[in-house]
Amino acid sequence: MEQLLAPLLSIEGLFTLAMLVLLQAVLGFDNLLYISIESKRVQPAKRAMVRRFGIGLAVILRIVLLFVIIKAIEALKGPMFNFNWDGVIEAAVSGHALIVLFGGAFIIYTAIKEITHLLVVKDLDAQASAPTRSVATAIALIVLMNLVFSFDSILSAMALTDSFAIMAIAIIITGLLMIWMADHVASFLEKNRMYEVLGLFILFIVGVLLVSEGGELAHLKLFGHEVHAMAKSTFYFVLFVLVVVDLVQSQYQKKLIASQANRESQQKV
Repeated sequence: MEQLLAPLLSIEGLFTLAMLVLLQAVLGFDNLLYISIESKRVQPAKRAMVRRFGIGLAVILRIVLLFVIIKAIEALKGPMFNFNWDGVIEAAVSGHALIVLFGGAFIIYTAIKEITHLLVVKDLDAQASAPTRSVATAIALIVLMNLVFSFDSILSAMALTDSFAIMAIAIIITGLLMIWMADHVASFLEKNRMYEVLGLFILFIVGVLLVSEGGELAHLKLFGHEVHAMAKSTFYFVLFVLVVVDLVQSQYQKKLIASQANRESQQKV
C-alpha cells in the first residue's frame, strides 16, 4: 500500500493530481450537460437521485476501466478489423476508435432528437414534468456515456503519469465534483430553459468532435479523403461563439419585448 501511494506523497505527485483533476473537470463539462438532459426524462422527485447514483456508479466503473486500459492499451490501439471499399470508404478500426465513434454518434442522435422534440411538442411544461424513461434506463445511459466521455480523459491522464493511485484518486475527486455540479447545472437549466437549446447544440458539437476523433483514430478515408479530428482550439472557439451569440440574442430579445410593451402602453394612452 505504501509503495502504491508513494508517488502521491511528493510535490510532483500532488501537482500531477491537481492537473489531472483540473483536466477531467474541464473535459467533464459536456458530460454534465448530457447527465442533466437525461435525468429530465425520469420523475421529478427521482432526478437528483438518478444523477448522483449514475455518476457514483460511473466513477467505480471508470476506475475499473482505468485498470483494464492499463492492461490492454496495446490491444485497444491495434486494429480490430479493416474495412476497404476501394475509392469509397477505407478504415482500420481499433477498440479505441470504435468506442469514440459510437459515443459521438449516440450523442449526435440524442442532441438531434431533443432539439426536434423542443420544436414539435405543444406543451413544454407538461412534457418537462412527464416521465418518459425509467430510472434504471436513465442510470444505465448516464453510466454508459460517462464511460465514453472518460475514455479520452483516461488516456490523457496516462500521458501525465503512470501512477494508478494518482489517476484513481483524481477520478474519485472529479466524480464528487460532478455529483455536486450536476444538481447545479440541472437547476440552472430548469430555471433558465431558454439555455436548453444552447446546451443541446453544444452537445451536438461534442458529438461531431468525438466522431471526427474516432474517424482519425480509425484512419478513416471517405471517397479518398482522410478524416481528421476537429482541433480542440476550433472546438472551444465554436463554443465561445455559440455562447456569445446566445447571450447577445437574449439581451436583444429583452429590449425588443420592452420596446413592444412600451409601444402598446403608448397606444392605449
